[in-house]
Amino acid sequence: MELIADARDADRLLTQRAAGRIPPGIGRLLSAVEETAENSKLWCGAAALMAMTGGRRGHRAAVLGLASLALAQLVSNGVGKRVVDRPRPPKEWIDHDEVEDRPDSSSFPSGHTAAAVAFTAAVAPEWPLAAAVCAVPAALLALERVQSGAHYPSDVGAGALIGAGAGWLTRRVRYLLPHPL
Repeated sequence: MELIADARDADRLLTQRAAGRIPPGIGRLLSAVEETAENSKLWCGAAALMAMTGGRRGHRAAVLGLASLALAQLVSNGVGKRVVDRPRPPKEWIDHDEVEDRPDSSSFPSGHTAAAVAFTAAVAPEWPLAAAVCAVPAALLALERVQSGAHYPSDVGAGALIGAGAGWLTRRVRYLLPHPL
């Protein structure tokens, strides 16, 4: 029981620090990344760019990335948020206006983070350089979810684990197909 209380205290402390210590200019950058990633626009754009410029490797990376993203969103948003109905961090912890723009759905897990990590993890073995580029906005997005007050750090961590698992599973399933990508 004490371990759970310690985890809650750590979530509270990290959430308050992230919300209060990010300089406004960085906060605006994080918000821009989140807006671009909303409804998976960023990852669909990255997939289109990979498919158009990367030849066969780019096409495979794009398909695997999008398949992994879809799986991660199904698990995080379709199952996780319905099973774990966790409220968002309290508004009084967040000392900026972004807290008013957060969704009403369950806080756990972070679907944005799950999608970003899933896409990046599935692309990485196929095209490491493209994955390294995708990792930058994925990390910024994960930070933004806490900084904006939309999620606790543990929500983001759970989303990252779901995303990594979806990336791993998508890479494995690809070899079971009759005509692998």
